[in-house]
Amino acid sequence: MANSKYEYVKLYEFEDEVFLPNFIVVQINGRGFKRFSQVHEFEKPNDEVALNLMNSCAICVSEEFPDVVFLYGFSDEYSFVFKKTSKFYQRRASKVESIIVSFFTSVYVMKWREFFPHKELRYSPSFHAQVISCASIEVLQSYLLWRQTNCHTNNLHKTCQWELIKCGKTESEALELLRGTSKEEKNDLLFRNFEINYQKLNPMFRQGSCILKTEVIDIVKHRENGSPVRRLRKKSSIVHSKNIAGKCFWNNHTGLLKELGSFTNDIGKVEPDYVRSFQFKKILMPSTWIVIRIDGCHFHRFSDVHEFVKPNDKQALNLMNACAVAVVKEFPDIVFSYGVSDEYSFVLKKDSHFYQRQASEIVSAIVSLFTSIYITKWKDFFHQKELKYPPYFDGRAVCYPSVEILRDYLAWRQVDCHINNQYNTCFWELVKSGKSKSEAQNFLKGTQTGDKEKLLKQFGIDYHKLPAMFRQGSSIFWDKEDITMMQEKEKPGGNSLKRVIVEHCNIIEPSFWAAHPTILYR
Repeated sequence: MANSKYEYVKLYEFEDEVFLPNFIVVQINGRGFKRFSQVHEFEKPNDEVALNLMNSCAICVSEEFPDVVFLYGFSDEYSFVFKKTSKFYQRRASKVESIIVSFFTSVYVMKWREFFPHKELRYSPSFHAQVISCASIEVLQSYLLWRQTNCHTNNLHKTCQWELIKCGKTESEALELLRGTSKEEKNDLLFRNFEINYQKLNPMFRQGSCILKTEVIDIVKHRENGSPVRRLRKKSSIVHSKNIAGKCFWNNHTGLLKELGSFTNDIGKVEPDYVRSFQFKKILMPSTWIVIRIDGCHFHRFSDVHEFVKPNDKQALNLMNACAVAVVKEFPDIVFSYGVSDEYSFVLKKDSHFYQRQASEIVSAIVSLFTSIYITKWKDFFHQKELKYPPYFDGRAVCYPSVEILRDYLAWRQVDCHINNQYNTCFWELVKSGKSKSEAQNFLKGTQTGDKEKLLKQFGIDYHKLPAMFRQGSSIFWDKEDITMMQEKEKPGGNSLKRVIVEHCNIIEPSFWAAHPTILYR
């Protein structure tokens, strides 16, 4: 980050570390997946291909992040258990949950065609995420029992419901018939009416899926003479068990004992409210401006692998802008957005009650949707470039108590944009002229803005005439006329184009805000 007088705004960032010895569990859930499954015509009550896609994404998470040592999932939900000693991103809840949900989303979209070759992905799927801070191995055990019990209860109910619908009942009639029925009565209904032995259904449907890491000897390469080179590595595999919270299952896996510890007793039941009490919840302060800032993870490497133009790739920036526009349109509480490079900030209106101002819900929803759109729109901007691996983002939430401080935050990001862009422009011109990267860095050490402008003029570049998007970043907001039209829509006969605009302008100057007085108060 560049130094500027606006950096004081960083004081408003809050710490959300999950302290040791708590276990970190990240739980993700499909956002609006009931509609998503209907639009994409998933089989009811269970679509085996869709579940296999979820499992495949979870395996990718397991292989990408070594600190994730146990995973459990069913339906549109997955839980990721980190090893007890994990220091993943300094155990910051917002970082951990946003990275996991972003990467999972990225893989889900990229793998869609592999699992559904004849189904078009009609819109961008996204997920929620939250951290559960398990205070002990017993709490973790209770959490896993709770989730698997939920899997069984929901699947038994859905299986009965859809069998009744298939035989002619309406959805409301089926739900009414099942109201208040016990597990035994549902099993009896399936067996007597539909000749279905519930215990013989696919265990993935009834029990969910576990992903474990086991050590295996693997061939990593071959020598020149053709002989294999073997290495010990950890391999992820899917297993199904009727009781993942039982001593018998857990204590038979040495990897779990080593990284998490042993279960000393079996537990028969668990109170959901007890487990929910360990959810890492942060309710954002009321009557403050909420800013969600997302950043690309390891985008330096990502831009190299995908051969982005240096110092600025116009298409890559336009892709980021297109994603931000889609996010603004999806979430009406976002009143302003500002982006530069692989970063975007989304400002929510001061009186927003979006997801009851729960930080994890807001951050994960925005990060996940942004990631999903980034993948789906890639080909719109890079027609000749294949996406070689899943990009992902992290996110955080910060509250600002006044519009003045909020504007200083945005000014801080734009100052950062200018300083970094001017430096990078000089750096890459020096590299193009024949200097090594280290020589270019040393040459620029200690130089000021004026020095850099003179240097660029030697290369025939007037910095102030470079594209405004490179120098000033991108601001996204609702068009003033459309705000009026949206208000009119509430009246009989009202209409709205709902047009979001992208501008590249100086948001530090008061004149911008004077020209757009209603932006932050839509």
